[in-house]
Amino acid sequence: MPLISIVTPCYNEEDNVDLLYARVKEQLAGLKQYDHEHIFIDNASSDGTVDRLRQIAARDPHVKLIVNTRNFGHIRSPMHAYLQAKGDAVIAMAADLQDPPEMIPELISHWEEGFKVVVGIKPSSRETLAMAFIRRLYYQVIGRISEVPLIPNFTGFGLYDREVIEAIRKLDDPYPYFRGLISELGFRYTTIPYEQPRRIRGITHNNFYTLYDMGMLGITSHSKLPLRVATMAGFSLSAISLLVSLGYLAAKLLYWDSFSFGTAPIIIGLFFFASVQLFFIGILGEYIGAIHTQVMKRPLVIEKERVNFNQPAIPKS
Repeated sequence: MPLISIVTPCYNEEDNVDLLYARVKEQLAGLKQYDHEHIFIDNASSDGTVDRLRQIAARDPHVKLIVNTRNFGHIRSPMHAYLQAKGDAVIAMAADLQDPPEMIPELISHWEEGFKVVVGIKPSSRETLAMAFIRRLYYQVIGRISEVPLIPNFTGFGLYDREVIEAIRKLDDPYPYFRGLISELGFRYTTIPYEQPRRIRGITHNNFYTLYDMGMLGITSHSKLPLRVATMAGFSLSAISLLVSLGYLAAKLLYWDSFSFGTAPIIIGLFFFASVQLFFIGILGEYIGAIHTQVMKRPLVIEKERVNFNQPAIPKS
């Protein structure tokens, strides 16, 4: 019997895990031709999430739990869980109920048609206008500068064939941009549009830093354009500076007694070029930081506890 793996990353989601489990179980009950496992990976929650998940796992052997020794972040922890899944297909689903479990049958239906990747995309969501605008702008920018066509409005929610998971395992990336990897690998995919509902219980754990980290990771992983812009900007600003200085020299030679350089243009120019340099040094730093992360090759997570697993952690390669 084919196995479907549901993977749910958690961090302080005690108000949502019971309802999520029940809704997922309800959908899978109608798919009697498939066996299933539901893997929760907890990023060292400080509330009662782990206790609730232990109770669920004690009642249902299909539920498996991985507890990390600390919070390893929103990128590394989910990837580790994907690599531990044993299913013929793996469905990634957030714990906040903003990825509708009711879409599971539709995801599997498209997989049965032969698609290796079936992703949910959210052209619209019930979020603030400011956040919607920023998100839309980001997807447009990264879509234009990326070296591979990325899937717009794709957050990671979807179904991935075993072949896709094994291809990701071979990459052995210690800090992967999962959304970009799906496009990078080039497997045949289809999309399912849906409206993302508002979070009903709890608060989001995405702050400015996590969103910035994800956004910058997407840029540094899939585009060299910022580095090339820095090179071209440096050349262009050097040429402009030369022309301005030649203009000042000509004006001084023509109007020696009446023309004064003044300090204002010099100060403004210094601050302008200093800010430009700092900006592009920051861009270089992001790329160097990405290289540093790759070179260190740290593990995705360190596990503290496993529940309902009959095998040790599956290595990355």
